[in-house]
Amino acid sequence: MNLETMTIEKLNYGVHVVTINNPPANTLNAGIQQDLVQLIEEVEKNPAIRAIVFKSANPKIFIAGADLGAMGSSDENVDFAESSKHVQGIFNRLEALRVPTIAAINGHALGGGCEFVLACDFRIMGGGTIGLTEASLGLLPGAGGTQRMTRLVGGAKARELMYLSKRLKAEEAAAIGLITEAAAPEAVEEKAIKFATLLAQSAIGAIGLIKESILAAEELPLEQGLLVEREAFAKTFTTGEVNEGIRAFFEKRPPNFLKPVTNQ
Repeated sequence: MNLETMTIEKLNYGVHVVTINNPPANTLNAGIQQDLVQLIEEVEKNPAIRAIVFKSANPKIFIAGADLGAMGSSDENVDFAESSKHVQGIFNRLEALRVPTIAAINGHALGGGCEFVLACDFRIMGGGTIGLTEASLGLLPGAGGTQRMTRLVGGAKARELMYLSKRLKAEEAAAIGLITEAAAPEAVEEKAIKFATLLAQSAIGAIGLIKESILAAEELPLEQGLLVEREAFAKTFTTGEVNEGIRAFFEKRPPNFLKPVTNQ
């Protein structure tokens, strides 16, 4: 991959740490969007990638959100609905990735930056603030934020946070379930990598199918969600992980899912 706004560090067990670096403020512009698509495509086809940690090279800003200068100077011919649909599509693909994703947040994750981390599986946060602050600019979150925040914290709290453009510190965000864990700023990256390493040694095939089923639970009526679950359950028997998991159970040892035994 030739990424201009991200660097990738490969750690043990297939953990990949992605550092976002788009000076000066990690604006969620076309460059980051293009690189994120490239990264997603690589993860989708490369089984060696088993977990991803996202962090920022800027200690004060995780991602700043949209390029407001470009947005404010746009002419009347810009199709803002199509622009919103484009970023929504990228974040949908990020959310649906087959591997666990963790945002290691130090610095502000506001607007589009908040929408980015909401599309990750887990959020571990130290310094900075988090929130969907678009209403303070006369805008609304257009990259999935109204939907994902509401599903995380409920409609009443989502209204309060978005209507008032509230910026929450880590402890406040953890208290309402907006982030997974609040941590000391200096411990965020270590905690995220430790968690990613644990997940990477798990049954990644099963985790990907669990994720697919959870997303169905959030989006579909019960009967359709149950259908997704049934089909996902059947797919687990094609990964080779079931063989290893059951064998390890009877042999009274931890399973080794890094090299699963394939079905014959």
